[in-house]
Amino acid sequence: MSESAAPSSDHRIAKIDLDEDTIIWRNADIEQERRIAIFDLIEENTFRPVRASERGADGPYHLTLAVRDGRLLLTVCDEGGQKLEELLLGLARFRRPIREYFAICDSYYQAIRKATPSEIETIDMARRGVHNRAAELLLERLEGKIDTDFATARRLFTLICVLHIKG
Repeated sequence: MSESAAPSSDHRIAKIDLDEDTIIWRNADIEQERRIAIFDLIEENTFRPVRASERGADGPYHLTLAVRDGRLLLTVCDEGGQKLEELLLGLARFRRPIREYFAICDSYYQAIRKATPSEIETIDMARRGVHNRAAELLLERLEGKIDTDFATARRLFTLICVLHIKG
């Protein structure tokens, strides 16, 4: 989180939606990941859209994530549904982390069903590593646009991955 983002109970996401038109397919494992990410995100997050905040807008916020023309669209509204701002982020730099995350998640879900605890732990450590690097990348891309913390960026990356499932 940048130093300009003073922690505030108002600078948080109170509701998050994924554009259902963007999501083509998802399996039970990914659906569980989505539910957990949204639940954890709503329970605890730091989120301050810089421009909207500078104009006097305050949270809590309603965030909608979608993919439009190969870019991530973040629509930030106030609790009453009034649009505060939209951000478009290029996703080219996320293609590899998304592919790696899906590959390691597939291995992880298969391992849970038939691998030893030690094998599961090794795969889980690799999964966390990919996830952490992607969260750092997201923090870089949001810099100056949205002040957030690492845990929130991790959960947002999970939701970005859900938007990229092609079946």
